[in-house]
This record gives sequence, structure tokens and C-alpha cells, in this order.
Amino acid sequence: MSLSLEDLSRKMKDIDFAMLATRAKGGAIGSRPMSNNREVDYDGTAWFFTDETAFMVSDMEADSAVNLSYQGKSGLLGHRPFFVAVEGRAALIRDRTQFEAHWTKGLERWWPQGIQTPGLVLIQVIGERAHYWDGEKEGEILLEGIK
Repeated sequence: MSLSLEDLSRKMKDIDFAMLATRAKGGAIGSRPMSNNREVDYDGTAWFFTDETAFMVSDMEADSAVNLSYQGKSGLLGHRPFFVAVEGRAALIRDRTQFEAHWTKGLERWWPQGIQTPGLVLIQVIGERAHYWDGEKEGEILLEGIK
């Protein structure tokens, strides 16, 4: 039985970090951890904040293709492992109205000035396809056109 986007969202709610991969200059792949703070319902679009000077910003300006990798329960102590790989396109947003819409209190740890932080950038990753592994089951959800 395949997972629906709602099922996928429910399972992803327990995952705090994703690895965001971009294509860097020369074709290398760069990955870094990004937090979704367990406070979002995944609807095919993911949102992350970063600093204008981060390498990933110039990577995304050159090539918007990205990948998000998530790992859920570890398989230890009787838990089934759960993995998700989302292929998508990134957009860089510098609009403070959008910052407000996606800001959560925990982000002040990295940006004490909040949405007024100079050089703050919001990354929107619009998923195109999510491939998941839930224990021994695997499947794919096409995310394009879901909204």
C-alpha cells in the first residue's frame, strides 16, 4: 500500500533535520543539515532560513535543482527505519513578509535579530518527487501540481 502525502507528512513531523544537497561549482554535490523544527506540516514545499553568505545560496542561484534527505526512526529497538528523498527546485526569498509567515521562535538561536537580521534568506524547496522507504516498503509520490 502506498503512502499518501498526508501519511508522508505525518511521518516527517517526527524528523527534525534534513540534509539539503545542492550542485556546487564544477558539478560537485554539497550537503548540509537544515532544521524544520518539527513544527511544520509537509505539503510538498519545505522552508528553511539561511544567511546570504552561505555557499548553498550561490549554488542555488546557479542551479535551482536540490535534494532533501530525511531519516526517521533508526531501526534500533524495534523501530522500522524510515527514509525520504525529495527532489525539487529551490527559490531564494528575501521578502520580510514571507520571513514572518515562516519564522518560529527557535530560529532566534541562530538569528537573534529575528527577521530583521541583515543578509537573512528564506529558502523555499518546491518538491517535485518524494521517494520513501518505510521499513521494507518503498514508494514514490509525485508532488508536482499537488497544490
